[in-house]
Amino acid sequence: MRPKKIILCVDDNEQSLSIRKFMLETRGYAVVACTNSNDALASFKESGADLILTDLMMPGIDGAELVQNIKSLSPETPAIIFSGKIRMCDKDLQADLFLPKGMHAPSELLDRIRLLLVRKRGPKKQVASVPAAASAVAKVGISVSDA
Repeated sequence: MRPKKIILCVDDNEQSLSIRKFMLETRGYAVVACTNSNDALASFKESGADLILTDLMMPGIDGAELVQNIKSLSPETPAIIFSGKIRMCDKDLQADLFLPKGMHAPSELLDRIRLLLVRKRGPKKQVASVPAAASAVAKVGISVSDA
């Protein structure tokens, strides 16, 4: 069994956070939930994460600054920022994706998460398949011209 992908989920709205956490856990992800950016950054430094999912507008350090801090530690970690207040974001975000809250179906969010995790992993390695006859010939050391 392969290990679960860890998603660091950050939102100052505890109700939204618990709904998102439940949705992700029922799809097989391990979720680390934080209600502020300071806790999220400390958690990331301690144990890392495969993907960051954060609200943009939060007290203290906002989601954009959180992503910037995490990307400085681990540039390959994908990040999704969402916001209920802002529909378009002109701020220079280092996030891989910006989603307005309520403007997408949960299935779309799950698809985007899956795609970002696949992109982080990279393409599957191709296993070179050697026909059984060729491998048997190679083991015996007989070439086709000898036969």
